[in-house]
Amino acid sequence: MPTDNRTALLNLIATLSFKLGDFTLASGKKSDYYIDCRITTLHAEGGRLSGLVLYDLIQKHIPRVEAVGGLTMGADPLVSNTASASAWALADHNEILELSHTLELGDEDPGLAPTLIHGFLVRKAEKAHGTGRKIEGFLQPGARVVIVDDVCTTGGSTITAIEAAREAGMTVAGVLCLVDREQGGREKIEAALNGAPFLSVFTATEVRAAHLAAGIPKK
Repeated sequence: MPTDNRTALLNLIATLSFKLGDFTLASGKKSDYYIDCRITTLHAEGGRLSGLVLYDLIQKHIPRVEAVGGLTMGADPLVSNTASASAWALADHNEILELSHTLELGDEDPGLAPTLIHGFLVRKAEKAHGTGRKIEGFLQPGARVVIVDDVCTTGGSTITAIEAAREAGMTVAGVLCLVDREQGGREKIEAALNGAPFLSVFTATEVRAAHLAAGIPKK
């Protein structure tokens, strides 16, 4: 039986991005594990799977959005791969339509047509030259957008991206996080969202369990 995208992505994160040991986090707190999702999201297959999984979540739970964005640089590969996943989905949909017309199958409904989801990145500080923009890429006041992040710990970087999108006049329709470290970030993000959904693909507990199940030796 083929492995589904979510399970395949979990296995990659558990293998490539999860490490047991003694670490000091950006918050200054100590931890017996570290998750560097960029190793997975910048991996060719890991990036592809990340985009597909996040795109699927958007289609199912936060539809009718125009763009996906987040704080550089953890969000960068997630934004690019999710936008690309939407373009591939639309291309596949159009190909099915064209084939059905060619074969004269009639006007059978192949399902709701996917829409393009563009990307934007939020700088940690505004550019001191050129346009001086804090947001690069898609920027359209009034647009519904989704904020993404790779690892949510305290929620600070995600909330920074939420605030930047709102300051630019966009409506934040939800947040997607690849891995929730379960250290209070979810609650802070949900408070900032004012009722919009916060969805995590995995929890740190799930990733740790998959890492241990794989029998990877401690480094």
